[in-house]
Amino acid sequence: MKYQIIPVTPFQQNCSVIWCKETLEAAVIDPGGDKDRIMTEVKKLGLTLTKILLTHGHIDHVGAAQALAQQVNIPIIGPHKEDKFWLDSLPSQSKNFGFPEVAPFMPQQYLQDGESVVVGKQTLQVLHCPGHTPGHVIFYHQAMKMAWVGDVLFRSSIGRTDFPKSNHDDLIHSITQKLWPLGNDTQFIPGHGPMSTFAEERLHNPFVADELLD
Repeated sequence: MKYQIIPVTPFQQNCSVIWCKETLEAAVIDPGGDKDRIMTEVKKLGLTLTKILLTHGHIDHVGAAQALAQQVNIPIIGPHKEDKFWLDSLPSQSKNFGFPEVAPFMPQQYLQDGESVVVGKQTLQVLHCPGHTPGHVIFYHQAMKMAWVGDVLFRSSIGRTDFPKSNHDDLIHSITQKLWPLGNDTQFIPGHGPMSTFAEERLHNPFVADELLD
């Protein structure tokens, strides 16, 4: 599997185009905005977009999902159903964060912990990782040792837990009990900022370093 990170929205959210090298079938993870920029990149890469994958329901991750899905006639998959209230609140999120208004929508499929999503001949494992939002999921590609973690974990930081239905203890549990078992050599693409590895965060992250949590 290959990927291309496309920072979108004024929040510079890391939207990712991922694709199967064999079939050139692709998915977009977290198209928060800038739909035309995303589609320009998809076309430049010669890919066929087949689905949209969402980690959670915050507008900077889902703002362009419905428009993109309608343009290409593809399904929206994810997040977990516990984030339905975030998708229902997209008009108020638009106002609160200064985004163009986005209408509520329902994905064609909510995701559960332990499910998988197929892109071409590649498979992503789905892990439910609540805390930042109650319905947050992450996508993990085992062969690449790569995880798309949304706003669960960042380089040297973790997701905010001051939103409605956020929970700090749940977030720490998701990181230590869902992400760390994937292996220290796992690279991850966060929702914002640079990539890192779980090994690096276990050593140096001031919120979840092993020495802090022992």
